[in-house]
Amino acid sequence: MHGPTPPLPLPTDKLRFAMPPMHESVDDERRHRKERLAGALRLFGRLGYEDGVSGHITARDPEFSDCFWVNPFGMPFRQVTVSDLVLANRDGQVVEGGHHVNQAAFTVHAQVHAARPDVVAVAHCHSVHGRALAALGDLLDPITQESCAFYEDHALYDAYSGVTVDAEEGRRIADVLGSHKALVLRNHGLLTVGDSVDAAAWWFVTMERSCQVQLTAKAAGRPVLIDHRQAVATREQLGGDLVAWINYQPMWQDISRSEPDLLS
Repeated sequence: MHGPTPPLPLPTDKLRFAMPPMHESVDDERRHRKERLAGALRLFGRLGYEDGVSGHITARDPEFSDCFWVNPFGMPFRQVTVSDLVLANRDGQVVEGGHHVNQAAFTVHAQVHAARPDVVAVAHCHSVHGRALAALGDLLDPITQESCAFYEDHALYDAYSGVTVDAEEGRRIADVLGSHKALVLRNHGLLTVGDSVDAAAWWFVTMERSCQVQLTAKAAGRPVLIDHRQAVATREQLGGDLVAWINYQPMWQDISRSEPDLLS
């Protein structure tokens, strides 16, 4: 006797797989970036990355490339909506919106955006484990699959000069970042960039988690390093902004479905 005929595989073109959207207009792209920015801020609030008024995510405007959308100064991350976002020019002057921006943080972001025209978004927050690694002046070691995404693709800004308020300090930070996706700012915290808000946000989340894993592993013993060849191969597989965008989508779906008021 023959058993039941097994079901046939579905054609792959019938299966859903999200990819970054194509935009029909500048207005559509602007709205998309602002929605993702508000969502990322709320997620960062959920994850405990907010510390007083410290921390920003900026997103380049798709039409005015030297202007950047940013969270309002003093507003809790978890309350930010699309309509709350502020547009500031490269000098930190507000050109749209009803709130101030944090000039110290914006100075760094503006210089990174100026040095990296390929970058759409920059994320920097005073997260706990990022600050702990920064206090040690360490980089991430290739000890997990996730940390390999940063292997030879992040740098240490090995200086601390207090609250950054001048453009020259911002330029030095941008110079050290170079073409990398992330920085450890010594005694300060983490900074990540991406070609979308989604990518920059994902790099920050997974970098913060990698800091936590490294600190935990070193406290428990001596971590085993992944060898150079495998670390490079893993980075080539997982270290691109498209992979970051894909990894971020469950977080976006969670925040946009559970807190749809962020879109208002």
